[in-house]
Amino acid sequence: MTEIDTSYEQRLVDSLRARDESAFAELVDRHTPMMLRVARGYVASAEVAEDVVQETWIAVLQGIDRFEGRSTLRTWLFRILVNIAKKRGVRDRHDSDAELAAFTGSPTVDPGRFLPRTAPEDPHHWATPPTSWPESPEGSVLGAEVLDVASRELEHLPDRQRIVVVLRDVLGYDAAEVSAMLSITAANQRVLLHRGRAHVRQALEDYLGTGA
Repeated sequence: MTEIDTSYEQRLVDSLRARDESAFAELVDRHTPMMLRVARGYVASAEVAEDVVQETWIAVLQGIDRFEGRSTLRTWLFRILVNIAKKRGVRDRHDSDAELAAFTGSPTVDPGRFLPRTAPEDPHHWATPPTSWPESPEGSVLGAEVLDVASRELEHLPDRQRIVVVLRDVLGYDAAEVSAMLSITAANQRVLLHRGRAHVRQALEDYLGTGA
C-alpha cells in the first residue's frame, strides 16, 4: 500500500478540527464500508455494526482535538471503532479465546499432503506441494472465475479471519497497522491470516483441480 501523505493527512486533521463538513464527509465515504465489515466481526448483527460505526464517528468528532498524530488518522479511527465494538458486545470470548479457537479445529491443509515424521528425508515437508499459480491470473480466461471463487470463499471465513485477510491481502495494509487497528497481537494476526489464506487457497486448488 502506498505511504500515507503526511501533509495531506495534516490538512485533513486541521479541517476536521475546524469542523469542516466536507472533510468529515470525505472521511466517512472513504472508511465506512470497511468499518462496517470490521465492526461486524465483533458484534451480533449488521444493525449493531451500523450503530457502532455511528458511535465511532461521533467519538471521532469529539476526540479529534486530542488526536496527537502518534499513529495515522486511519489507525486511530479503527482503534476507536474496535474499542466501541468490544464494549457493545464483543463475541462471548475475547482475544485469548479467539487465539485458542484459531489453533483448534480442522487443520488448514490436509495432513496427508505432508511427509510423515518417519520419512528418511524432509519429514513433515510437502509430499504433494501446492501447484504454482500463474503470475497473472487476471490475464487468463479463468481469471474472473478464480476471483469470484476467492471472493465467495472470503465470505465463508470466520469473521476475524475474513477481516484480517481483507485488510492485508485486499486493501494492502501492513501487519503492524492491522494489529493496531484490530487491537490484536502480532501472533494472533499471523494465525488468523494463515488460516484464512489456507482456506481460500485450498478452495481455489479444488476449483482448479490442482490439489491432491
